[in-house]
Amino acid sequence: MEGYTTRQMQRVNYLQSEMNAAYHEAAVKLGMSDSTVQILYAICNSGDSCLLSDICKLLGTSKQTINSALRKLEREGIVYLEFSGGRKKRVRITAQGRKLAEGTVVRLIEAENSILDDWSREEVEQYLKLGRKYLEAIREKIREL
Repeated sequence: MEGYTTRQMQRVNYLQSEMNAAYHEAAVKLGMSDSTVQILYAICNSGDSCLLSDICKLLGTSKQTINSALRKLEREGIVYLEFSGGRKKRVRITAQGRKLAEGTVVRLIEAENSILDDWSREEVEQYLKLGRKYLEAIREKIREL
């Protein structure tokens, strides 16, 4: 099975792995689990609340994994869940959770924003365009498998 991955694809895979490792390192430095960072990140980007289904979609993680992390965050007083019409659940951040997020996840978001602020508008657009193009193409190829 050796030699199937092209050199360019190895570089893409390496960059994706390193990006994941960088965010894991951020979670460790912030003293949080990856799931906790991801959940708080999703909520912070949505205001003070986010639909549970949207969190699962944004993170590409199963509802079981997210629910497990949410139960822990609820016990700690960081978030609470409420019904939001039908079977939908909304995850809301508490005042304690907001304070935690401001000292952790918001700092990570600010770091990301500062990176993009240092890029030209063209570089940001090119990065987004190529990322979107790759995502659409890989989804199509996966449908064809």
